[in-house]
Amino acid sequence: MSRTKRVLLISGSVLTALALLVGGAFLWLWTSADVTTVGKESFDNELAIPPLAESRVDKDGTRVFDLRMRPGHKEFVDGRTTDTWGFNGDHLGPTLRAQRGEKVRVRVHNGLDEASTVHWHGMHLPAKMDGGPHQMVAAGDTWSPHWTVDQPAATLWYHPHPHGATEKHVQRGLAGMFILDDPASDRLALPTRYGIDDIPLIVQDVSFDGAAFDHGRGPMQNVGFLGERTMVNGTLSPYRKVADERVRLRLLNASTARTYAFGFSDDRAFDLVGTDGGLLERPAAIERLQLSPGERAEIIVTMRPGERTVLRSYPQDNHGDAWQRRFNGGDDSFDVLQLRAADRLRPSPGTPAELATPEVPDGTDAVKTRHFDLKRSGVNGRAMAMDRVDETVTRGTTEIWTVRNTNGMPHNFHVHDVQFRVLEVNGEAPSGALRGPKDTVFVPNGTTMKLALRFDGPADPNTTYMYHCHLLYHEDQGMMGQFVVVENGREAGGPGRHQHQHQHQH
Repeated sequence: MSRTKRVLLISGSVLTALALLVGGAFLWLWTSADVTTVGKESFDNELAIPPLAESRVDKDGTRVFDLRMRPGHKEFVDGRTTDTWGFNGDHLGPTLRAQRGEKVRVRVHNGLDEASTVHWHGMHLPAKMDGGPHQMVAAGDTWSPHWTVDQPAATLWYHPHPHGATEKHVQRGLAGMFILDDPASDRLALPTRYGIDDIPLIVQDVSFDGAAFDHGRGPMQNVGFLGERTMVNGTLSPYRKVADERVRLRLLNASTARTYAFGFSDDRAFDLVGTDGGLLERPAAIERLQLSPGERAEIIVTMRPGERTVLRSYPQDNHGDAWQRRFNGGDDSFDVLQLRAADRLRPSPGTPAELATPEVPDGTDAVKTRHFDLKRSGVNGRAMAMDRVDETVTRGTTEIWTVRNTNGMPHNFHVHDVQFRVLEVNGEAPSGALRGPKDTVFVPNGTTMKLALRFDGPADPNTTYMYHCHLLYHEDQGMMGQFVVVENGREAGGPGRHQHQHQHQH
């Protein structure tokens, strides 16, 4: 055999081996990329219920809460201690609760060894009180935002918002619910006994490396961290005993990147009664509910004596092409929580046929349209800059924001301070959970949404609110912009001119 033939033969063999190696590696990546815990959870841990936060009422009628960010340790699995962060405890935080019209103040003390913030996600409040990346609280300092609750009953939440580090702070355990009540919702025949027939569910995905949290991203996971299993209220493999015919589940997707499609293992229908910003006009009977990071929903589930059912997250087909679905969580499925009905159940009234009149604009009086193109490089092609005002809106006006994703991967879109109405999804009227008041929406690849937003103020030309992708890896990488609300005819000032100087107390 000639030398040339030997070289060609060896080269061909090497190339074939490399091709087989690459093909085998790809096959391994593909087959190991989807995750499922369906049928694998033991459901042997009773669901923890976050305590209601203690508060006091000052002489001027202000309800005062105290939140302390602090490091801690928790045994998620017996005998294995995990380092965590939490509010007023080792992991997660208490549920704050206030009535519409109440003045509230939250004394936020930072007991961590690094600066952080606390953002009131979904709350309508002055920009200086919003807790965005400009309202940093240094280690050892206290920040005391205060405002008057001026929005309908809703399930909101709170979490850190430090620029470039939000994902890490939330993953370590800094998150909690903030429930708002109002007289109109109090009159409705809905389950209202907190922790009994009105149950908060803070859903997160998690992975462990031994006892420690593992927050690493897998190959091709361009949405961010995707965990191997779920936990609810910090409880792994949870079950909840139910003693009432109907229970209200307040679902919060507090994961940093994972989108869930909630349903039940027996495909039962349930009543959707509330979305991010509060109650719908009327309930909607559905079997699946998709929630991306930051979104909330309130559902009513009817139970029969002695039965068990599992809250499950099902695979989703709107994450993009097959590649995007496989590597960004669309093919994954989870058994999240088991509900166990008692042998005898307390009777519950039926879900009311009429719920609330939404306080979100319909867009007919819009004075301006803006466009937001979602890409990993930034919103409208610009990465977040702390010293740049991207949009200026006039107090008291309604606008239509068109949000588009052609980036090939899933994104979502959250706007601070306002609740909005979804007018269109790819030219069609919205359905299901997109019919209620929203502050965060899932925007899959190939989707264009039109949103109607009203900016009621107060005006502050120097202090910004945020809009951003709430997939926190994307947010931290710069998929965020800033807007200010100004009086008619006024111009924006400059972010950072005053807002870095908020009051610290030692």
